[in-house]
Amino acid sequence: MMSINKGKEIAEGSSRSAASADHQQNNPPQLSRYESQKRRDWNTFGQYLRNQRPPVALSQCNSNHVLEFLQYLDQFGKTKVHLQGCVFFGQPEPPGPCTCPLKQAWGSLDALIGRLRAAYEENGGLPETNPFASGAIRIYLREVRDSQAKARGIPYKKKKKKRNTPMKSNVDSSNFPMQQP
Repeated sequence: MMSINKGKEIAEGSSRSAASADHQQNNPPQLSRYESQKRRDWNTFGQYLRNQRPPVALSQCNSNHVLEFLQYLDQFGKTKVHLQGCVFFGQPEPPGPCTCPLKQAWGSLDALIGRLRAAYEENGGLPETNPFASGAIRIYLREVRDSQAKARGIPYKKKKKKRNTPMKSNVDSSNFPMQQP
C-alpha cells in the first residue's frame, strides 16, 4: 500500500522525498564564508593573471606577480594612509580631510594572502613553490603594516599567544564542602 501512496504523491507533485532528493542533486553543500571568500579571491587572482599582457600561466606565477597584484588592489582600498608630508601624518583621528591616498588595509592584505596561500595548495600547487608563501611577500606585508601604523601614529603590537596550562584538580581546594560519612 505504501508504494501506491508514494506513486500517488509523485503524480500529484506532493512528494517531500522526491523534492528533497532533487534539491540535494542540484545544490552542492553550502560553503562557509571563509571557503566562499577563498574561492572568490582565487578566481580574482586567476583573472588578474589572465589579464596581464602577455597572460601569465599559474605555473609561471612567482612572488613578483603576487606583489604586483597586491599593489593593483590598492586602487580599491578604503583605508586613508597619510604620507610623510601630510599635516595629519601620525594622527590616529585627523580633524579634517586631506589628499592622501586610499589603500588596502594591512589586515585585509594579510588575510587575503593567507586565503590565497591555502587555495594555491588546494588547487595542486606544491608548498615549496607557493608564491604566496615567499619571503618577499612576508617582507612586503611587514612594510605595509609598519608604514600604516606609523601613518596613523599607532604602534603595531603583536598579539601574544595564550598558553594553555591545564588546571590542576585538587579536591581539597574545592569551593564545595566535603561531606563526611
